[in-house]
Amino acid sequence: MVGLHATMRERHMEFHHMGELRSDLYGGSNGLEREPDESIPLIYNDIRTDNAPYENWASFYSDLHRINDAIKNIPCIDFASKNEKNYLIGQAYGMRAYYYYTMLRTWGGVPIITEPTESVDFSNLKKPRGTKQEVMDLIKSDLKASLEAFGDNESFQNGSRRRWSRAATLMLKADVYIWSGTHHQGGAADYQEAKAALGKIVGNSNFGLLSDFSSVFKYNNKNNKEIIFAFHFESDQATNGMGRFQAKQAHISGYYDYNGVKFGTTLALTGSSGYHPSEDANLGVLFEDYPLDKRADATWIRVYKAPGHNASDLVAAVGNKFMGNVVGGLRVMVDDKPVYRYAYALLLLAEAKNLLGEDPSNEINLLRKRAYGANFNPSIHTYVNQSKHLNTEAILKEGLKEMGMEGFRWWDLRRAGDAYVFEHNKYLNPGDEYKLLLPITREMIGRNPALEQTPGYTN
Repeated sequence: MVGLHATMRERHMEFHHMGELRSDLYGGSNGLEREPDESIPLIYNDIRTDNAPYENWASFYSDLHRINDAIKNIPCIDFASKNEKNYLIGQAYGMRAYYYYTMLRTWGGVPIITEPTESVDFSNLKKPRGTKQEVMDLIKSDLKASLEAFGDNESFQNGSRRRWSRAATLMLKADVYIWSGTHHQGGAADYQEAKAALGKIVGNSNFGLLSDFSSVFKYNNKNNKEIIFAFHFESDQATNGMGRFQAKQAHISGYYDYNGVKFGTTLALTGSSGYHPSEDANLGVLFEDYPLDKRADATWIRVYKAPGHNASDLVAAVGNKFMGNVVGGLRVMVDDKPVYRYAYALLLLAEAKNLLGEDPSNEINLLRKRAYGANFNPSIHTYVNQSKHLNTEAILKEGLKEMGMEGFRWWDLRRAGDAYVFEHNKYLNPGDEYKLLLPITREMIGRNPALEQTPGYTN
């Protein structure tokens, strides 16, 4: 199980990029540096079969082989504790559901493989893609198996929220069932399932919002009460890739922060290019209520050509949410990377309630009250229930401010529905529906002729 979590952590940037880079956060004018070459097709949604990203299904099937091995063989092993055995089974099914859910949202139908590869039978290597509904059915089945194995065990393995748990499965279930209700015609029944799953998280004494937004991500505050599941990073063990959302010293030298202070060496990082929200994307929204909304500065640092924070001098913004730790004078990217946290449970609950025709304002206001703190003015900042469409826009806007740099914006837009993707992303338009899913490479089809290209793309 340690190995399964380690290999899952190795994919953290794939998970992140799949869930954020194609959103409306990035792209357009950026005065600091260009984005990494391999990510430009994703950011600008200029995706074709000849530049298809993620060769070989992003290597996810290597990880799924190990998970399938665990699912098949853990039940055959004698344990001194049945609870420990069931906990491991619950983890394995939950993690498999997470992989397949990521693939479903990325490619649509994918090959369904639920047995470990224990010998090579060349006649069985040609595996076709399952349908989107078949993949969704597997995901729901795995979620059910995971929760049955966990039972009512709400504990964290070794007290660590860096291991998959019952709470992580409940969060995934809520996410999945909202998606299923919108994209698989599950409707109200699926939204109720999502709401019920979230009801076991929201209000649970194991979780809650921290009073200070920025403290959720502090290096010295890992494993805090807001975290439900996170990828763990540590010096001399593994580092995350979040430095690419910040800046090299050479690229910010001579520029100024919002307060007119010239940048020194505090943001110095290695790397050649980065991801920064551009001034013609969402910078205006992210900072629309600065300095009252504390999430703005906690997530992004604005970069200006001159002191005075004039809008005309704004160059870009660089990440501030995952600043790592300084070791021997060098910044090391070892912050834990949340996969699910309590704030996202509130956003998902607001979505489910809104889709059911209920009032989502309580969840939105809980996040706003934490964001504004002593600056919260009930007569100005309180959200009041409106139409379903306006509520959706409010939830999306709150998520943009709350979850930036955490790998959710693209998934949030997609889960809301195609119309919201086209409304918010200027690099996609009606008629581009096929681009919501990624193509597979020609090499993948060459190795497995049973594969068919994602609909809408030509080989």
